[in-house]
Amino acid sequence: MLSEDDQLSMEEPVNAGESLDADGSLDADESLDAYDFLKTLTCLNGGSGDEGSVREKLAETIRPYVDDLRTDATGNLIAFKKGTGSGPRMMLAAHMDEVSLMVTQVGDMGLLRFRAVGGIDPRILVGKRLKVGPDGLPGIIGTKPVHLQTASDRKNAVKVRDLRIDIGAADKTQAEALVKPGDRATFDYAPVEYGDNKLMAKALDDRAGCAVLAWLLQKRYAFDVYGCFTVQEEIGLKGAKTASFAVMPDYALILEGTTCFDVPDTKEHLMSTWLGKGPALTIMDRAVISNRPFVDFIVETAEREGIPFQFKQTLSGGTDAGRIQGSGEGVRVATMAVPCRYIHTPVSVMDRNDFEGMKRLSAAVLTRLPELFSRT
Repeated sequence: MLSEDDQLSMEEPVNAGESLDADGSLDADESLDAYDFLKTLTCLNGGSGDEGSVREKLAETIRPYVDDLRTDATGNLIAFKKGTGSGPRMMLAAHMDEVSLMVTQVGDMGLLRFRAVGGIDPRILVGKRLKVGPDGLPGIIGTKPVHLQTASDRKNAVKVRDLRIDIGAADKTQAEALVKPGDRATFDYAPVEYGDNKLMAKALDDRAGCAVLAWLLQKRYAFDVYGCFTVQEEIGLKGAKTASFAVMPDYALILEGTTCFDVPDTKEHLMSTWLGKGPALTIMDRAVISNRPFVDFIVETAEREGIPFQFKQTLSGGTDAGRIQGSGEGVRVATMAVPCRYIHTPVSVMDRNDFEGMKRLSAAVLTRLPELFSRT
């Protein structure tokens, strides 16, 4: 059930025009710093189906900039920005959820059994800090210490069924008073800036896209824009399906975080993207074949503006584009993403230049988009 704060009605429009200059831009002292906002978003906990805290922060942040804001029955946050002219409907999408864990059972000793929600490699789980349940209880993922492992144990990768979440409870009764089956657990890691312009954080997939989308909604465009912050992407692109049927867009640009493994000893054909080479465009993945004229237009814009970009080299994964493309009578979709090393871990890494590049390129595309509309 949604809280009253989430029941944002389309019948109560929010006036954005008062804070905008004549050209649709914001005054400098009212503009949103997307990079700082990204760091804030990564600190929030929002596993699939439990995105409330992320949704509330986004709603609070973008409310002054948009004309309407609502939350649908699935939990998507849908913002509407009226255009200064007419044209096709434009949908911008970024998903709020992150990979997480779900408590399935409270054991006799107060230790918690769990299952992964989204694609998590079990090998990265041991020893990770967590926030557990609605109150964000501190927890740790534990397993048998190396001193007690057999030779067979040490040869085999650990399985989720052999791991437990330890919340420090004395026994089952105490644990059951604090946690119940169905509660979520998310990684408990603050963002860290380090090295050469790098940011290490959890949930860069896809808080990076959410931060850029919020930033884009500050400006008014020549056409109607629907900014959709979607839910449950990590478990099957579910929120995007309902959001796209509500909006019925003609075009959709999906803003994402994507896989990157540009490390030594990796064969070049397995390197999906590279840090520092700009935002990545998707031609095809396991869920979608992008609209080629739309992708070509983005490439043309990047080259015209001198913005570095790259193409995602592998067909792995999928994004909300896969669900949006098939809604209504069909949608022209394209995906733009920030490359992230160690994605779906508590220490995913991005290059700030790629993030800033996605901001610049997506804004330039939206500014020039009427040119594409006139060609189709």
